[in-house]
Amino acid sequence: MAAHWQNSPELFALALRRHGLDPDAIDDVARAWSAFQEFVQVPVDGIEPAEDDGDGFIVQWGRWGWNDDRPALVFTRQFAVRDEGDQDDEDDEFWQPQRWEVELELFFADSPAWADLDDMAWADSRGFDFDPIGHERAAALTRIATFVETLPQVSAMWRAIPASSALGLERAD
Repeated sequence: MAAHWQNSPELFALALRRHGLDPDAIDDVARAWSAFQEFVQVPVDGIEPAEDDGDGFIVQWGRWGWNDDRPALVFTRQFAVRDEGDQDDEDDEFWQPQRWEVELELFFADSPAWADLDDMAWADSRGFDFDPIGHERAAALTRIATFVETLPQVSAMWRAIPASSALGLERAD
């Protein structure tokens, strides 16, 4: 039986703890990535089907105003939630589900290794991946890890110890 999407942060926290990590004090990005790989393979209820992009994931990096421009690496799983959204008429052809995201944000101290993070051609793993859970999703996760290794700034972050971390669930804008 799958867990409900609203419980997904707790599922991710459990995976992090199985990998010896505290969600609020991540000290090893590689182990956090392993926990994320485990987490995105867990089925959840209450979302749109896979063929409608109901469950996807992405890795992002950069500096954003909402986090005081600190260097950050973010592992995100996004759900298109069928039991949330503005649907007045069930036959409304323009109805869209709400999008919710479980994010593990890893924040880093400034370093010359990622000083030009904002100047990179890519700020994420090339968009959300919606491959279905199972071997296809595992292959997509492997492709992302391989892509990250080609980016010196991001791979340096991957090997660094985060200064802080935060795990949460929020509505995507």
